Amino acid sequence: MDSKYLFKHVYGGLIGQALGDAFAMPAYFRPQDTWDSYDGWINKFFPGPSDHPVHAGLEPGEVTDDTQQAMSIIKEILVTKKIDVNIAAKAITNWYDAIDGDNNAHVGPSTRKACSQLKSGIDPHESGVMGDTNGSAMRISPIGLINPGNIQQAILDTIVICTPTHFTSIAISGACAVASAVANAMLPHATIQSIIENGKIGADEGRKYGNVWLGASISKRIDLAIQIVEKENDVYEKIIDLYDIIGSTLSPSESVPSAFGIFALAEGDPMTCARYAAALSGDADTVAAMACAIAGAWKGIDSIPTDIKNTIEKVNKDYNFYETAKGIVQFIEERNA
Repeated sequence: MDSKYLFKHVYGGLIGQALGDAFAMPAYFRPQDTWDSYDGWINKFFPGPSDHPVHAGLEPGEVTDDTQQAMSIIKEILVTKKIDVNIAAKAITNWYDAIDGDNNAHVGPSTRKACSQLKSGIDPHESGVMGDTNGSAMRISPIGLINPGNIQQAILDTIVICTPTHFTSIAISGACAVASAVANAMLPHATIQSIIENGKIGADEGRKYGNVWLGASISKRIDLAIQIVEKENDVYEKIIDLYDIIGSTLSPSESVPSAFGIFALAEGDPMTCARYAAALSGDADTVAAMACAIAGAWKGIDSIPTDIKNTIEKVNKDYNFYETAKGIVQFIEERNA
């Protein structure tokens, strides 16, 4: 993979993450509520509805904590040129402070608890031992991007990044599924099937690490999600089945398999992933961020319309996705030199 190829797919992965996050941000908690409120599919960026319990007040195209945390993590990695538990802890607490986490509804329960402990001086190897939500998976896509084709290293790096906030077997499993899928998606010969299979490998391997925790097998629930989207029925009916059978909550055993289901249903197209995940509702921005990060890494930046990309960069200018993508390519090349 040459630098030009790497950049297109790294940038596609970063913008894909942000696209899904911002596109599905206005969705409500139930599919019918979202469908009724937008008269069908969400087909463009909308502001956070005034009555939304979490995203009220966000502007069209604005990302949430999913992408904010992902960018904070990769920023620290690029600055320090290393991946360790202390770097991960610093990245998350820096983000937490920047958004005034103590008074911000966007902070998930596991991350909030871990940040409170980290800021009180708890060892980052201990602060995440009860973190069991999808907060680890929603922000992990850059770890897949820095490990193109290297699934095992993506898994090892993911475990490190999960440690300060989500060091349970179920949270690590979900994060490893996403990181492994992204890492495989970066390969020129990757297919939808290979991406899903590598996601399942990551889920099963990640489940071996961390504080042993309750939660259904993510790899087997990915299989179930794929079975649902391969049925001979209407696309929206498949999305409803994903919501009702797989789920779209903060549980990694629900949201991560649903993200793979959305990715498969959309045939890996980032914009279609975003639209389908928004219709799914529930924790839609997280499902969309994961699905679209995988899709963007696979299809590359050229698969995302220029006006969409420009809106994301403009509205979220503090994150400078373009320059970050360049930095990731340099990091990859230096790491593998």
